[in-house]
Amino acid sequence: MSIIRETSRAIRMTLVLWLLTALIYPAFMLIIGQLVFPFPANGSLVPNLEGKIIGSALIGQSFTSEVYFHPRPSTVEYSQGKNAAPTGVSGASNFAPSNPKLVERIEAEIQRLEENDIQPTGDLIYTSGSSLDPHITIDAAIAQIERVATARNLSTQDIAPLIAKHTQGRFLGIFGEQGVNVLNLNRELDLLSLSRQQGQ
Repeated sequence: MSIIRETSRAIRMTLVLWLLTALIYPAFMLIIGQLVFPFPANGSLVPNLEGKIIGSALIGQSFTSEVYFHPRPSTVEYSQGKNAAPTGVSGASNFAPSNPKLVERIEAEIQRLEENDIQPTGDLIYTSGSSLDPHITIDAAIAQIERVATARNLSTQDIAPLIAKHTQGRFLGIFGEQGVNVLNLNRELDLLSLSRQQGQ
């Protein structure tokens, strides 16, 4: 009888723990997230000027046009293309500093930046650990401001406040570094250009 009683107790405890950890706790966190942090809880999705979702502020994406600020290089093409389907990919190349392929890629990146009159900075040359980082440093944004201003027929004084607006501080004020969210900055640039066109 004691074996049956202990087995029954173990089953009941397992069911109670399953209810707590698999149903009640996730449902509670979901409700709290939707009520208190609805924007990040739903992926920090960013719409374009027509209201169509163009990406997440949490995941970088490639920008190649001269009218946009460019992000960091990505070894996984920011999880785009057929190789990323269906679940997406992330990660660094894991090349050693002495690897010829890494040196070749970095040299090509430096040459490309210099050909566009952009002062190479660390994050415009090196990928992040995940290759999905949506931020660049303030120095990297400033290095590109002249090119973007010229391409959009704006002044650097028009764009500088937007860089400041989309610069995010250190986590809890002490962890990490300040970073400029490239997607949000480029979306703001589109809004600025549109308002200038409508004002003419």
